[in-house]
Amino acid sequence: MDLEYSADEMAFREIVRTFVRAELPADIAGRVLDHRRLSRDDHVRWQDILARKGWLTGHWPRRFGGLDWTPVQCHLFDEETAAAGAPRLIPFGLNMVAPVIMAFGSPWQQSHYLERIRQNLDWWCQGYSEPGSGSDLASLRTSAVRDGDHYVVSGQKTWTTYAQHADMIFCLVRTAQGARRQEGISFLLIDMHSPGITVRPIILLDGEHEVNEVFFDAVRVPVENRVGEEGRGWTYAKYLLGHERTNIAGVGASKREVRSLRELAEQLRRDGQPLARVESIARRIAEIEIDLMALEMTVLRVLSARTEAPGPEASILKLRGTEIQQAITELAMDMAGQFALPFVPQAFESGGVGEGVGPSALAPLAARYLNMRKVSIYGGSNEIQKNIIAQTILGL
Repeated sequence: MDLEYSADEMAFREIVRTFVRAELPADIAGRVLDHRRLSRDDHVRWQDILARKGWLTGHWPRRFGGLDWTPVQCHLFDEETAAAGAPRLIPFGLNMVAPVIMAFGSPWQQSHYLERIRQNLDWWCQGYSEPGSGSDLASLRTSAVRDGDHYVVSGQKTWTTYAQHADMIFCLVRTAQGARRQEGISFLLIDMHSPGITVRPIILLDGEHEVNEVFFDAVRVPVENRVGEEGRGWTYAKYLLGHERTNIAGVGASKREVRSLRELAEQLRRDGQPLARVESIARRIAEIEIDLMALEMTVLRVLSARTEAPGPEASILKLRGTEIQQAITELAMDMAGQFALPFVPQAFESGGVGEGVGPSALAPLAARYLNMRKVSIYGGSNEIQKNIIAQTILGL
């Protein structure tokens, strides 16, 4: 792999940088860079801007309405938008269910759902985990019983991110009891506005309503909303997880946060000198930067060599990416010390914490630290990723 960007790639970077400077709303960028809470409207506004430009799905194949961006172009787009303070693109439709529909969906599903995702008309969420069925996903119990042209779905999903905003959910359901648990699972696309669906919030340690419980009480789902064959949902789920784990690596956002760490280290002082000159702090920042550089090169190698869906190498990206993300938040907390106040609501809503409490810019750091504990769990826990790497890559 050539480690130098070509002239065309550098020109693409400049095009993206110029567009983002002109089009990214300043209020949204300010909230991202200050680690404030984002609303549904913030995400939708930015994704609408990208959709009008055709860049929301620039990484998609042209035959599905994309621009066939190369892996390097995708990487540069991610890096430039993250650096400017753009919100993370909500991945459930764009980068998770869309590839499954492209590979296994019916012509109607491809024309209908992919076009709606491309235009940013639907907000999707993911119905995988259940109470007692997380890392051991094959033990899921939500059932879908065939009734003519419909399935009747009953059961519960949990830890469902942004279900409170979602129009659609892609869901793993049990359609049969087989000799192997994986053989009785199917993959359904379910309208979240269907009668019988109830969403209940789960409030996280940082006070955020980000995840939910979703209950299905005899929800009728058209058979035409089943992706692929009945009983093959496990195959489609693994295909999706490869895309999810690659996306979780989050190199662009981590590079932005390392820059934020360096700025924080210059601003904060210990014993009269900036933290950036404290040997233990400088060493930890350098270690994170080295790890992040290695991850970036690995991501580019994996994406450049890939001809089909991500394989077990996606587990490496997910594992190292989340470890780096957590290391960044841990170091930020250590540097901020007593000023990293976890539960000051106005720090997230209005941008200040009041006189005498400490620098307002530091107030969200503890909440962000707490929130980032989850990244080593979702998408398959990091312990599971180590097992996958050991078994499928190292052959242990």
